Amino acid sequence: MEPIPAQVASRLEAAAARYVKENRLPGAAVGVVHGDELAWSAGLGFADVASRRAPDTQTLYRIASITKTFTGTAIMQLRDEGRLNLDDAAVKHLPELRSARNPFGDIEHLTIRRMLSHESGLQSEPPGTDWRLALYEGAVGSNLARVDEIGVMVPPNTQQKYSNLAYQLLGEIVSRVSRTPYADYVRAQILDPLGMPSTAYEPLPDALRSHCATGYAGRFLSDELAVSVTAPTTLAEGGLWSCVGDLARWLSFQLREAGGPRQGAQVLSGSSLREMHAPRYLGDEGWTEAWCIAWYATRKNDVVWIQHSGGLHGFRTDVCFDPKHSVGAIALVNGVGDAATLAMDLAAIAREAVAATAPRIEAPAPLPAAYRELLGLYFAGDIGVVLRLEWRDGKLTFIWPGDPAQPTLSPTDDPDVFLIDGGVRQSGEHAVFRRLADGRIGSVFVAAGTYVRMEPVTAAERMVSS
Repeated sequence: MEPIPAQVASRLEAAAARYVKENRLPGAAVGVVHGDELAWSAGLGFADVASRRAPDTQTLYRIASITKTFTGTAIMQLRDEGRLNLDDAAVKHLPELRSARNPFGDIEHLTIRRMLSHESGLQSEPPGTDWRLALYEGAVGSNLARVDEIGVMVPPNTQQKYSNLAYQLLGEIVSRVSRTPYADYVRAQILDPLGMPSTAYEPLPDALRSHCATGYAGRFLSDELAVSVTAPTTLAEGGLWSCVGDLARWLSFQLREAGGPRQGAQVLSGSSLREMHAPRYLGDEGWTEAWCIAWYATRKNDVVWIQHSGGLHGFRTDVCFDPKHSVGAIALVNGVGDAATLAMDLAAIAREAVAATAPRIEAPAPLPAAYRELLGLYFAGDIGVVLRLEWRDGKLTFIWPGDPAQPTLSPTDDPDVFLIDGGVRQSGEHAVFRRLADGRIGSVFVAAGTYVRMEPVTAAERMVSS
């Protein structure tokens, strides 16, 4: 991305400063991402009030439940390696759960997929939790030892029931399936390949601890700020500390939905990223919130932001992004405030600026010679529908009359058989081209119906008809 225009930077800084001031927050570190770049950042107020230390891109904040997006990514990596299935019952990998309560059916209904999307019905917290008193059991072994106090509280797939316990258990599944301690797995398979050296679980090394912001409790009757009580220890459900610089890399990675297979800094394939970001079910009657795999989506001013917030004693955080425009934002607050609103406000300003820029015009991808004979019009006489098969944006694409969805095709080992890509009704089905006796394409079978090829009239034929 080109350097962000001065007027846009001024709008971003004003919006962030106004938010911190109006909400009487001690400070915040914020940033805007476009593609692979941290396009803008700012530190506002104080990372520590007593010392008047200002925050910057390397200041560490507890990101709390944003950690769940890393845990979800680890699960998806293991799924892609064939080491687990999202529809596995959790008890398959955590046999201790055999004694957990499920008054709505078998414990096998508690699946990895449902836990990832907070639709399992599992209780929200480990036994004995009281967040107001900072009481929380973060050791999964201790919780599994009292599994008779763990249970499914509402029927699965009937509502969103946010569960920290579910993600604590998912972290243990990562550990057991990979045969690697959870934190070590995340470091080796996600953080290090993405270049996120300042993102870590407790206990933090001294070199990182010196960069931590101080967490403050919310104001009540005066402007005085009190240092928050120390948050309980958590891990897979909310244990990470991070900074704007590192989270910019995390968001840039999320924006690679068009990426290829997992390798190097592409720690999850593009198709699996899209799967994680796709809404699974609506979270409210107004259709403004939907739940994904380890993420959720919020519709604001007709823009859908994929995001996740975090909140632990003294800290509120949020990251959000729009894959379509490759824009995202980070808001890290060391106090009590609505970080999600701040992040989406900043992201909206950046998205507006990106959308207003002139589009890049690139040379079209060359048409493979083998596809040339496939292009054309295909007719279904009984329903009066004509399909047009084009080479568009580097893909074989069906233009379906009256339908904004445009099915695209991916090749298979058979040159006359193609797989219909995701996102449309025909996804996962096949488009099969059938040849006439002389080898010419005569028709195509698309998912559930045959369309006959309409041969173009030659110049000689036009002369004869006239």
